[in-house]
Amino acid sequence: MLVQERSTPKSPKTQIRTLPTLHSHRFSESKSLDFSTWLSENMYKVVTVLLLIVSVAVLFFLRNVGDSAALLCFQSKTAALEKIQFPKVDWNSIASIPASSSLYPEFRSEQWIVVSVSTYPSDSLRKLVKMKGWQVLAIGNSLTPADWALKGAIFLSLEEQSKLGFRVIEFLPYDSFVRKTVGYLFAIQHGAKKIFDVDDRGEVIDGDLGKHFDVELVGEGARQEIILQYSHENPNRTVVNPYIHFGQRSVWPRGLPLENVGEIAHEEFYTEVFGGKQFIQQGISNGLPDVDSVFYFTRKSGLEDFDIRFDERAPKVALPQGMMVPINSFNTLYHTSAFWALMLPVSISTMASDILRGYWGQRLLWEIGGYVVVYPPTVHRHDRIEAYPFSEERDLHVNVGRLVNFLNSWRSGKHRLFEKILELSFVMAEEGFWTEKDVKFTAAWLQDLIAVGYQQPRLMSLELDRPRATIGHGDRKEFVPQKLPSIHLGVEETGTVSYEIGNLIRWRKYFGNVVLIMFCNGPVERTALEWRLLYGRIFKTVIILSETKNLDLVVEEGRLDHAYKYLPKIFSMYSGAEGFLFLQDNTILNYWNLLQADKSKLWIANKVPKSWTTVSVESSDWFTKQSNMVKKIVSMMPVHFQVSHKQSVANEQSLTICNSEVFYVPRRFVADFLDLLGLVGDLEIHHKVAIPLFFTAMDSVQNFDPVLNTMRYREKAPATNSSTIYSIHVPAVHPWNVSSEQDFIKLVRIMAEGDPLLAELV
Repeated sequence: MLVQERSTPKSPKTQIRTLPTLHSHRFSESKSLDFSTWLSENMYKVVTVLLLIVSVAVLFFLRNVGDSAALLCFQSKTAALEKIQFPKVDWNSIASIPASSSLYPEFRSEQWIVVSVSTYPSDSLRKLVKMKGWQVLAIGNSLTPADWALKGAIFLSLEEQSKLGFRVIEFLPYDSFVRKTVGYLFAIQHGAKKIFDVDDRGEVIDGDLGKHFDVELVGEGARQEIILQYSHENPNRTVVNPYIHFGQRSVWPRGLPLENVGEIAHEEFYTEVFGGKQFIQQGISNGLPDVDSVFYFTRKSGLEDFDIRFDERAPKVALPQGMMVPINSFNTLYHTSAFWALMLPVSISTMASDILRGYWGQRLLWEIGGYVVVYPPTVHRHDRIEAYPFSEERDLHVNVGRLVNFLNSWRSGKHRLFEKILELSFVMAEEGFWTEKDVKFTAAWLQDLIAVGYQQPRLMSLELDRPRATIGHGDRKEFVPQKLPSIHLGVEETGTVSYEIGNLIRWRKYFGNVVLIMFCNGPVERTALEWRLLYGRIFKTVIILSETKNLDLVVEEGRLDHAYKYLPKIFSMYSGAEGFLFLQDNTILNYWNLLQADKSKLWIANKVPKSWTTVSVESSDWFTKQSNMVKKIVSMMPVHFQVSHKQSVANEQSLTICNSEVFYVPRRFVADFLDLLGLVGDLEIHHKVAIPLFFTAMDSVQNFDPVLNTMRYREKAPATNSSTIYSIHVPAVHPWNVSSEQDFIKLVRIMAEGDPLLAELV
């Protein structure tokens, strides 16, 4: 968004004059000041004042009456300043950038390895240099030692990069790996047909990329084979975790939406696709695979480094149009038809750049008939016992799920690939996935590609818009992935895993159409994602309310004392849900103990004395005011509500209070809930009073399901969380404080006794 700077006009400098000397004869006889004389001498002043008055009157009239016409021009110009501008590019007048501007004007190679370097050459990088037929290109940044050198590698320092004449250079940060964008252009300029995108801690297994990837897609060296492909039978399945296919169902890649982490079942069946258009090839990494900070920090056991192994015998697997997979810059091979997809965005956080690039590139790859293939282990990456902080991945976790859905729905009417690329980058900026800086960066990148001699591929018809072919039994291909040991996660997967998975499936089946509504009293920026990770494995969806709205974390604003007033909006959003479970973040839900409950009944802790109490209305002014509002609402109730409520009330001088930490409203009572809320109107009735009032009006307390009445409840929270409070044998525990990632880890560890698969989260 452009921001117009406005400066107030400077006051003219005070003019300093010398006071005149007073002479005795300076006072002369005064003139006669009649009206006509005064008017003639001050006519110009009178006219000026009248013009000013008329101008103000006209402006006032236009502002209040002709607002839509007279001021529309000004308002539209102001809006234009805030609107993202679509870059204008003359594709036919882009001058070439010759290789003569570099230190290696005559050098040519078809196979390049591009790596960013911030420290002296690693052992892994020294091994990459020795790979036959591949040229290593090391890209420096502001952190790279000034004397960096490695025999056999081409090194581009910041100074040398600035001399290449590429447009993209002005957009690149000095201290980031995204400067690899310069390296991609340099490689293309010097004859690249394949580019292996890797980091300096990856060692190619057996030192031969051709053994793992399809380096040749055409010609004598190409493998003319059929490739296993994920099934497109379910059009709503838009993203997958490829690690499951390669034997590690408990690990997920960086860039996988956290709401998909709990999907750990293997494929029921696959289909097949002819090879030859896998223009982007994503390799799996042994050792330290590409995982996010949530995985790294919650599953790390002390200072022991990760050494995760994948099934090297599992077949490579392709992604059909409409289905995506996270793609990184650590272990990926790009063919010339997908070189345009190498652009690393610059306006988002560092560890989100290559992931957003991957999703953006996959969507555009469909426009030329290409697809992504994921390969069994191709490199071994060493764990340096360090990870990027969660803040570096913020753009990932808050946006990636929405991005995948957006990309699948996006369509373009442009007739050339580069025009589609620029249009998609522009629309993504409008949608908030990145900023206008990346729109301009995309335009610069595409112009640089043309300038170094790159020819954009031809468009193909989009398969997404065609009717999906029916998958017959003969087209279904089976492959059952191995379940490799996960001892590194503190869980040795033996025969008990089948039982544990069976439990998880039962829980998800039971709660799979129930919406969990959480109210967070604590800092949501530290806990929102963790709550979704914990409960999102079980429930249809997790809605989070808090005193402070957070758009990035999809947290809605709401006051706890009126929390019930926000429920109708959620009821409407999930009209197909079976029910709605409300939970405060100071209460822990042991979902495995709720399976015996009747989802068609109301649930609330009405038999827990410290949660559900009856007080005298005369004990405080607040109780008196709340009681008066309750009486007013009851007087307006239809007969069925009023009779039900009065049967549950001891007398009119008492008031029922429920702390309402956890309660459940089934779908069949939603209409009643809305009717009762309509009676409340603008009355400031408190949540603790409204919920028991609504529940007793909707149904007799004898009909409530008693499942929550055995919850463990303490009125006052201890100074620290204690295992003596918690029990796996009750439906819920109150109170329990979670205000940080460490609190969350402690909670998950103690809950793992009831749900053993939770041990894999820590």
